[in-house]
Amino acid sequence: MPFSVLLMLTPTASGIEPRGVLGERAEMRATPVTLDATDPARRQVGALTWLGGVALTSSDPAFGGFSAMRVIGDRFTLLSDGGNIVEFRMGADLRPHDLRFADLPGPGTGAIKRHRDSESLAWDPVTGRAWVGFENRNAIWRYDAGLARAERRIQPAAMADWSIAGGAEAMVRLRDGQFIVFSETARPKGQPAARIVLRFAGDPTETRLAPAAFAYVPPAGYDPTDAAELPDGRLLVLNRRLSLPGLFTARLCVIDVRGIPDGGSVRCAELASFERPLLHDNFEALAVTREGADTIVWIASDDNGEFWEQSLLLKFRLDAGQAKSPPPAKGTG
Repeated sequence: MPFSVLLMLTPTASGIEPRGVLGERAEMRATPVTLDATDPARRQVGALTWLGGVALTSSDPAFGGFSAMRVIGDRFTLLSDGGNIVEFRMGADLRPHDLRFADLPGPGTGAIKRHRDSESLAWDPVTGRAWVGFENRNAIWRYDAGLARAERRIQPAAMADWSIAGGAEAMVRLRDGQFIVFSETARPKGQPAARIVLRFAGDPTETRLAPAAFAYVPPAGYDPTDAAELPDGRLLVLNRRLSLPGLFTARLCVIDVRGIPDGGSVRCAELASFERPLLHDNFEALAVTREGADTIVWIASDDNGEFWEQSLLLKFRLDAGQAKSPPPAKGTG
């Protein structure tokens, strides 16, 4: 495709535009959406069963741009790539209530978007503490449970040469306390199809140990945008592609990062693909919860402030019997 056309469709990466800040009056609408407009009865997409979804809108011009998500019980936290926080409660009826808007403190003055280019979110379910990954600065900040106070921060040396639009795009805290951090664009030397993934032994803002690094191979043409741990210890990885004529499409994969050696690699095992005629957009946020014996997968999209994109929040059940196991980890040999 002509580069000029793709450039017009690509989300602004410079971050020099003024940063929109949500107002004090929290207002949001949730409109039900259909998985497949050509077949409203369709409920299956790969290893996922459709349970419903909504398009979120607001009269507040700063609303949207969601790049990370936290779901604890019926409490939802959506974090935008400009540091805006949208919190609400939502039950099985997918009707949000108890809505609250907030602003993520630091880094920088927050006058322009690159000061708050927050792309990933991880948390400790015991302490409630949260960690946010920032592009441009290639930094990780730790916050209190309410995302109201910054506690610690670090710019890891292992992330220093990541591009301004490729840092800490996805981050997950494993149940054993390890942190897994994906770069959206940084590639291991000699592996142009892979992306660099870092494994921190503990809290990245406290540990003095250098992280181990391994390679993640996403679907061809796709970049990782978020990740979440499954109950069995594997990871779901959300991947996105921008191209013509399909614009944004996404693929959900499963990988097993346990036992991957430093310098090893793991390849995506695809579970679901989102493209026409299914709902598809700039999917950037992923969360996994449990409802009884069911594993629930939540996916949210970043509308980039564009009229032709949406802020979608979608709910699926992962059908474990259909979830393929990923190929085993490999060393560099």
